Amino acid sequence: MRLSHSRAVLLMVLITLMWSTAGVVTRHLEGARSFEVTFWRSAFNALALVFALLALRGPRLWRDIAGGGRALWASSLCWAVMYTNFMLAITLTSVATVLITMSIAPLITALFAKLFLQHGLPRRTWVAIAVAGAGIAGMFGQQAFAGGASMTGALVALGVPIAGATNWTLLQYLHQRHARQATTGRAGGQITEASPDMMPAVLLGALLSAAVTLPLALPLSATLHDVSLLAGLGVFQLAIPCLLVVALTRVLPAPEISLIGLLEVIFGVLLAWVGAGEAPGSTALAGGALVIGALLVNEGLALRERHGLLIGHKPASV
Repeated sequence: MRLSHSRAVLLMVLITLMWSTAGVVTRHLEGARSFEVTFWRSAFNALALVFALLALRGPRLWRDIAGGGRALWASSLCWAVMYTNFMLAITLTSVATVLITMSIAPLITALFAKLFLQHGLPRRTWVAIAVAGAGIAGMFGQQAFAGGASMTGALVALGVPIAGATNWTLLQYLHQRHARQATTGRAGGQITEASPDMMPAVLLGALLSAAVTLPLALPLSATLHDVSLLAGLGVFQLAIPCLLVVALTRVLPAPEISLIGLLEVIFGVLLAWVGAGEAPGSTALAGGALVIGALLVNEGLALRERHGLLIGHKPASV
């Protein structure tokens, strides 16, 4: 993508706005509930991705899937969990609870990278994990006292950042392994294989989500109005933003994408509040403030450190 930095930032803001529409749209469904909501959104997401990836790659898409191996299917399973748990959680608890719970994904990813990839964690990230954990614990405590579907929804929502962190850690591991193999291959004068392409996993995850939830959704009760709304979510809230954000990773650094991505929480809560009358409770607001504050400070400092390193490596002017 040939984008200036400012236009890339604006596009990322638009992506977060598209992501944030799921909650308010779901609140306007007539007959579809629970697993059926997930099935229709995942099915239309898969359909849109098939058309988009075939347009980009042609028949090579099917060869990429067939030769993807275990890593591709592991990543696909993570995507399927994210797709499925998110929509199920939205039907069980408040939009604010789901979005705030999901927002801890960058911190869980950092923790997984420490545990499984032996990456060092700066002190600021440990502090952010502790503060965000306190915010989530407070929210979950309130849900536990409320009981019923609300607590179930909060626990289901927790599966989204865990699956996301697992996915990003896997992708990082594959990237590091390929870099080591490439270095070894160049040293030995050998031709190295191309970096593993995990984009088909996004499509496979949507197909898995639709296939698993269809039997649980029967008998289908969605009206034509519901199907049209869920089709819009599958295409415009999921498929298009997903492809755009993958392209943006070539322009914006990961900390900046994570930082701007936090706008999804703000946009999603406001849209549900204005568009569906779902006001966030005081506990959600307090917990959300702790989580978002911790993430903002951590990602902001990371971005500042990275910018400082880039400036430090610039050649002196003469």
